[in-house]
Amino acid sequence: MRNAFADELTKLGQEDDRVVMLSGDIGNRLFDKFKDAQPERFFNCGVAEQNMIGVAAGMAMNGLRPVAYTITPFVTTRCLEQIRVDAAYHEAPVTVVAVGAGLAYAGLGPTHHACEDMSFLRTIPNMVVIAPGDAWEVRAALRAIMRQDRPVYMRMGKKGEPVIHPGPIEDFEIGKAIVIEEGEDVCLLSTGNILPEAIEAGKLLRAQGISARVVSFHTVKPLDEACLSEAFSNFKRVVTVEEHSVIGGLGGAVAEWAVDSGADARKLLRIGTPDKFFKLSGEQEFARDRLGLSGEHIAARIAAAK
Repeated sequence: MRNAFADELTKLGQEDDRVVMLSGDIGNRLFDKFKDAQPERFFNCGVAEQNMIGVAAGMAMNGLRPVAYTITPFVTTRCLEQIRVDAAYHEAPVTVVAVGAGLAYAGLGPTHHACEDMSFLRTIPNMVVIAPGDAWEVRAALRAIMRQDRPVYMRMGKKGEPVIHPGPIEDFEIGKAIVIEEGEDVCLLSTGNILPEAIEAGKLLRAQGISARVVSFHTVKPLDEACLSEAFSNFKRVVTVEEHSVIGGLGGAVAEWAVDSGADARKLLRIGTPDKFFKLSGEQEFARDRLGLSGEHIAARIAAAK
């Protein structure tokens, strides 16, 4: 995902001289092409992420389109006040991009895990929250972000994630989910880089005679309310799948929507990380398996709840 992000940002920088890249002392080689093409529009802000967001907000309020990038906890938890006050309060079009969301940096321990970020950011007024499901969604989301004028948070995985879409997504819209596979019994709403596991769960469910629709619900704020209305009206079970806490993320947002809209919230099953720190040592696949986020575990929970 991060390679696709760097490549697409380089293209956008060549097309629009308002695009500015700010890095929290990470990914310097990753952005070599951007720096070669636009050296005056790349800023390594050092290990001073809060200052980076303040700089980005100032740039945005002066007509630029800054993109601030670093590892998820350090550009969200550490910078929450600056995102809220400097960017969102002023409705400045700052794009905050987080790499290694969820458990992508599982081997580095809880300091580098990011399973609370969407809950923080989606409660802030004026913020848009996006979690692309693969590299093509990263590219399409970045272009869609640059076509609007609000602060945005985009969380990505790291590298090597499976590519789901066959090619560029021409009709990508912020707040409009993408149906990956059709089904009739259960509807899986997946957000972020756990999409391949949701697809695998769908395959395992079909092998058991359970027809599963899989949706890439890439925008957590604003929600695709039309998609939710259709899902709760036509499916026996609606399942949110995310590499994020079950508190406050996509599952929390959908639960809130269901209560407020009068949908049957009893149909909802939320699958995510539990309300505790994951302190075992291991990489992302290991962490997903232990936390019940592998395709096999997801399918088993859905089959048991059906």
